[in-house]
Amino acid sequence: MKKRNWIAAAAAAVLLAGCSEGEVGKPESDNEEKPEEAIAEVTYTAPYTGLELEAEPDMRPVLATLNNHPDARPQSGLAEADVIYEMLAEYEVTRLLALYQSEIPEKMGPIRSARDYFIDLAAGHGALFIAHGHSPEAKELLDSGAVDHLNGIRYEGTLFLRSKDRKAPHNSYITGDAVFEGAMDSGIRMDNPKDPGWRFDPEPPAGGEESLEADITYGRFPNFNSRYVYDPLTASYTRFSGGEETVDAAENQPVHLANVLILEVPHRVIDDKGRRSLDLAAGGKAAVLRSGLVYQASWELRDGIPTVMAGDQPFALAPGKTWIHLVPDISDTLTQHP
Repeated sequence: MKKRNWIAAAAAAVLLAGCSEGEVGKPESDNEEKPEEAIAEVTYTAPYTGLELEAEPDMRPVLATLNNHPDARPQSGLAEADVIYEMLAEYEVTRLLALYQSEIPEKMGPIRSARDYFIDLAAGHGALFIAHGHSPEAKELLDSGAVDHLNGIRYEGTLFLRSKDRKAPHNSYITGDAVFEGAMDSGIRMDNPKDPGWRFDPEPPAGGEESLEADITYGRFPNFNSRYVYDPLTASYTRFSGGEETVDAAENQPVHLANVLILEVPHRVIDDKGRRSLDLAAGGKAAVLRSGLVYQASWELRDGIPTVMAGDQPFALAPGKTWIHLVPDISDTLTQHP
């Protein structure tokens, strides 16, 4: 599958350090060694994956609301996401927020409607928010200008297109090109990404307990529960949902993860449709799956971004992609297996 790396395309060239010149009017000695030309090798790190980049990361994050209904799977654009949030949208049905910063896919979707706490996360990450529709609370925030956004209600048939292969509401898609086209037309800047302040280290910290498999259970519906299986050969997790491996729709590309975070967040049902309110400012308990180990930790909101902590410093994640579950109660949600 063709990938568009917007960072590399807009990056600065490698810096060169030229030869130093002698002092004016002072002749060089024949025996004096001349300094060789020095090449300054500059490397950069992707802020959300900890992976090395050849060019400075310069793209503002894009946070897209992805449908997670079984009829919407496999989704498009999962493989390119640096981070994926999963959380309840109503009743025991989850929705995904895919964060793109290192690269942006050719196609994202199916796109679904916004919730107010989705917008809070987008604002915290300084991201351009993508959705198709909104809850009443989300509409109020979007109308107030809480976050830069593109919504399919306004741009259906132009930036957002319906696929004939699926039925509504499981068929709204947007392309990477359309995201940048919409941002340009709306005067939205797409540079100057926010640094989340996350920490990465290939070596796992001390204190982990072996756990090669783990289950995340949101409720009665198995289609919205997840299983993670760690492969030591690839040093990554494979994800299964409803018994099916999670893949990207483009060529059924498997989604491999370096980290799985489970954050306990206070939930409250707010209407007769089962919509939720999530208190993202509360912080609380956390669990981390990385390197075939599970860690008990805590999390807090740091400058608007949920961050797992180790004491007063961010927890050291494994370099790579991360899936983040926001759950009402870790003890009822996470089951780990040696």
